[in-house]
Amino acid sequence: MKFVRIAFVLLLFPLLTASSAHKFYVSITKIEYVEEKESLQIITQIFIDDVEDVLQKRYDPNVSLATKKEREADIELLTKYILQKLKIKVNGELVELKYIGKEYDIDIVKSYFEIKGVKNIKNIEIDNTVLMDLFEEQQNIIHLKTASKRRSLILDKENPKGLLNFH
Repeated sequence: MKFVRIAFVLLLFPLLTASSAHKFYVSITKIEYVEEKESLQIITQIFIDDVEDVLQKRYDPNVSLATKKEREADIELLTKYILQKLKIKVNGELVELKYIGKEYDIDIVKSYFEIKGVKNIKNIEIDNTVLMDLFEEQQNIIHLKTASKRRSLILDKENPKGLLNFH
């Protein structure tokens, strides 16, 4: 009888101690319109391990971000990937994102972009498919701030585009 109890506990123990941890797949993009500079300033925040996974699968298995192994080529691939996956239209016109730089904050990579020559915003359309080709559950949250308004969008695989109107 004692053997049966021990066997039962040994079989049950892994089930009781197993965590049902669910990983969240999310990125956050903050866009701020700076009227006096006529620019949209953009910060995209992505978990390093998630973007590293997609870069390794898509481009090069040796990509390494935020480590001593990081190469200039890895940053170029990161930038290339984000520029392919993040498209912005201002007043119906596709605009060019200029890469400014990046920094690491614990387990997040923050990439900085700017769009110059932006005047009189009527609407902004954002197409953000970052990491959606790797993670079905990926959500990309967009926060947009102007002098008078704050707006947000949640984009996912089924709805990767959003339109924000300002007039």
